[in-house]
Amino acid sequence: MLNKIIRFSLENRLVVLIAAVLLLIGGTYTASEMEVDVFPDLNAPTVVVMTEASGMAAEEVERLVTFPIETAVNGATDIRRVRSSSTTGFSVVWVEFDWGCDIYRCRQIVSEKLATITESLPVNVGKPTLGPQSSILGEMMIIGLTADSTSLLDLRTHADWTMRPRLLSVGGVAQVAVLGGDVKEYQILLNPAKMNFYGITLDDVLKATKEMNRNVSGGILYEHGSEYIVCGIISTNKVDEIAKTVVKMAENTPVTLENIAEVKIGAKEPKTGLASNMGKPAVLLTITKQPNTNTLELTEKIDKTLEELAKNLPQDVSMDTQIFRQSRFIDSSISNIQKSLIEGGVFVVIVLFIFLMNTRTTIISLVTIPLSLLTSILILKALGLTINTMSIGGMAIAIGSLVDDAIVDVENVYKRLKQNRQKPASEQKSAIQVVFEASKEVRMPVLNSTLIIIVSFVPLFFLSGMEGKMLAPLGIAFIIALLASTIIALTLTPVLCSYMLKDENSEKREPFVTRKMKTLYNKALIFTLKNSKVTIICTIGVIVATIIVFSTLGRSFLPNFNEGSLTINIGTLPGISLEESDRIGREAEKILMTIPEVQTVARKTGRAELDEHALGVNASEIEAPFELKDRSKSEMVAEIRTKLKELPGTNIEIGQPISHRIDAMLSGTRANIAIKLFGTDLNKMFSIGNKIKEEIKDIEGVADLNVEQQIERPQLHIKPRREILAKYGISPAEFGEHINVLLAGAVVSQVYENNQTFDLTLKVNTDEKDRIEKIRDLIIDVNGQKIPLENIAEIKSGFGPNTINRENVSRKIVISANIADRDLHSVVTDIQKRIDEHITLPQDYHIEYGGQFESEQAASKTLFLTSLLSVLVIFMLLYNQFKDTAQAAIILINLPLALVGGVFAIFFTDGVISISAIIGFISLFGIATRNGMLLVDRYNELGLQGLSPVRCVVAGSLDRLTPIIMTALSSALALVPLALYSELPGNEIQSPMAKVILGGLISSTLLNGFIVPIIYLWNNKKHTKKEAKAIHASDSSNL
Repeated sequence: MLNKIIRFSLENRLVVLIAAVLLLIGGTYTASEMEVDVFPDLNAPTVVVMTEASGMAAEEVERLVTFPIETAVNGATDIRRVRSSSTTGFSVVWVEFDWGCDIYRCRQIVSEKLATITESLPVNVGKPTLGPQSSILGEMMIIGLTADSTSLLDLRTHADWTMRPRLLSVGGVAQVAVLGGDVKEYQILLNPAKMNFYGITLDDVLKATKEMNRNVSGGILYEHGSEYIVCGIISTNKVDEIAKTVVKMAENTPVTLENIAEVKIGAKEPKTGLASNMGKPAVLLTITKQPNTNTLELTEKIDKTLEELAKNLPQDVSMDTQIFRQSRFIDSSISNIQKSLIEGGVFVVIVLFIFLMNTRTTIISLVTIPLSLLTSILILKALGLTINTMSIGGMAIAIGSLVDDAIVDVENVYKRLKQNRQKPASEQKSAIQVVFEASKEVRMPVLNSTLIIIVSFVPLFFLSGMEGKMLAPLGIAFIIALLASTIIALTLTPVLCSYMLKDENSEKREPFVTRKMKTLYNKALIFTLKNSKVTIICTIGVIVATIIVFSTLGRSFLPNFNEGSLTINIGTLPGISLEESDRIGREAEKILMTIPEVQTVARKTGRAELDEHALGVNASEIEAPFELKDRSKSEMVAEIRTKLKELPGTNIEIGQPISHRIDAMLSGTRANIAIKLFGTDLNKMFSIGNKIKEEIKDIEGVADLNVEQQIERPQLHIKPRREILAKYGISPAEFGEHINVLLAGAVVSQVYENNQTFDLTLKVNTDEKDRIEKIRDLIIDVNGQKIPLENIAEIKSGFGPNTINRENVSRKIVISANIADRDLHSVVTDIQKRIDEHITLPQDYHIEYGGQFESEQAASKTLFLTSLLSVLVIFMLLYNQFKDTAQAAIILINLPLALVGGVFAIFFTDGVISISAIIGFISLFGIATRNGMLLVDRYNELGLQGLSPVRCVVAGSLDRLTPIIMTALSSALALVPLALYSELPGNEIQSPMAKVILGGLISSTLLNGFIVPIIYLWNNKKHTKKEAKAIHASDSSNL
């Protein structure tokens, strides 16, 4: 089959060349048009259900809203986890489905389940709303609006009604959440004293104001041959006209709203959140993109829209679009990894030219690189994947290996053509025939080595969850590029050789580097063959030392990213006012603005309406883009952490935008480690959580240690005296309506203003209810009588939970921590040991651990088991080629030899084994096996020619030295940029893989050239030291 492919290519050389040119053109065009993103789609299929429950306490939200929703969705198929958060006036339920489920089907399932319980929810609760379909990488831009003279109310109105609709109309935008400023509403502020004076009851006011500002239809009028639509224009947006609405006739005198209330335009209260930019009050718009949307293209569209919107802004309003831009991370990541790709390619060119010292052979070998990479891009496009740091990273890792097959083929063809030209003219064969025979000689090692490398990458595709989604494109890109390089080596390479090498000067000597290297290697090889036992013992010692070193290495899930931006969460005690929380947030902003690397600062305190990333008013989230200058990121973060600790009564968590969201997806907590304590009593859980915090706070590597603030906050309990209600004929529902309107306020209608809709809210003037004593004196209308509230209800201070978090229908509290300057696995191991030894849990309470380490353990186990299967398949492929169990085993000796360099490469750099590094080891096994195959295959060929085992080994090793060193150096040096620039954005995940493969290639290549010959000879048992000495002189003279 392979012979036919080579023969066909040589017989149809023009067709092959045209196909290569078409591939080059088509691939280049496709690459320019493909979507570019930072990572593949990492999102677990998740449906978010949000429900506004205005004014409800957290436990009421849990009991009346969250629990029914959880119960409804828990019976659905393919659900792996249901999480929820119930806080004052708001419920969020995250329904997480199994990986691989279709998100549209998931949303349909949840919608159907919600339909069954919507009617049973309390009347004053909003309709459960599904969050927009997005992903953890969906939050792509934050825009800040600040003003000098324009009011915060006007600024927020502009953001809500001008900017938000325009941005939502941009194709690809899923949601625009607006936070900060003052939400505009029309207010009717009742004065109880005036109501009492005019004898107006609350029922009178409600009756007069319900739907008071809505136009009505008067039907159709036909007159004079025309049709008139009769419109009752009742709606108005003029405050004085609304104020003249009649409430009731008292002694033939109309009592209007302006007689008993103040009607005005004001800010909606209570506020759920505030925002600032560089310490100045601001309105922040957070833009979330839809899945499978090109972030860079969408960013360009949004920027154009913002330019147009900026023209219509008041002169004193400033717009900051640099607070957070995911495109910035994508640009720098793709740029860095492309730079590594190009620099790696330059190293390959240098290696080829040094060893071949021939421009034509170098060009033939290099042609493989662009064609293989473009083939990979075409297949990625066909599979619906994007260009991202993972797919480009796969190509960057492959770039050195792409020329390996071509090098083996070109080197053999060049040598055979040279030998052919040295023969008498009568014995010389045609150039095409020589090329065919030379390519045929190496076809099986070329194909088998490619298959072995592919098999070594297969474990990567057994990874599930987020790590599987993240790393699969890397494996796909690598494997496709490698397969393409093999096909090119069997088709295009022979064709180019037949054109470009047929007239090469046969008198050219081998390059100086090659000749010198062979001389040195020959001496070293003879020496090791004479001292084979010592060599093997030393090698075994090195392998044992490697195993010992490996056991001391730390472990983590993924390397730390460098996103160029920090996300800092600041939490204070629940129950704190929004104004006080805002003051603490401003202090934190001032601290951050003193850090030289920080470019800008924007803060969110509290939450926006229907925002799934709901924070209590006691929590702030700060975005701080930075640019490193004279120190490392870890040093900068350490300074920030130290300075922020000076803020009294705060919990600080420092992370990064994407990393935070990955943590949240894995464990539900935006931290590396989540210790989840499940139980029933929140106070007891909080107490146990603090004990756990005290036990583990001094563990090395633990940073940002926090206990979730699910503690009680002040509440005012108003409990009706039912016997007195009965006496006055008041039903509990009527009592509840009075409390709701008088204290919380009720939206009675809407006001329409220039295609903008604002609520018309009825409530008691704030001055009448700003203290508990004033609330006691509020007047309740009872069948013509006016009674103080305290006469019919018990009013007292109390406490209730601030937030109630649940997971799989059980209450939970989370003790969260990040790690600093230590590996994840050892930190978690120490934490588990401390908790097991010192914490005793009550009955029905239990602890679960979540976060990155959980994924690391599952992924490591999967990779270990599947890599064993890969080694077995590699052995079968080797046996299939050599039909000899011993020879297949000899080649597999490269695995421990490669392990040596990989382990020490990690040991001397960051000292941590991540999932990326493990994949590097697995892929290294396949790449390193290639060298052993080339040697053993050549030994067997020479053996069939009648040479003794020692002569076979020495001659065969020298014969294959150049292609082995060339392929190893090209593969290794191509990875140097990735290994060196490990902290640059985009290189973080590929860098550990590059380090392992680089180190492993160096050790396996150096040791392979001596250990494989020794074991091969031992296997044959026919060599002697005397033979080795006898051939030493002749082999040296042949050089």
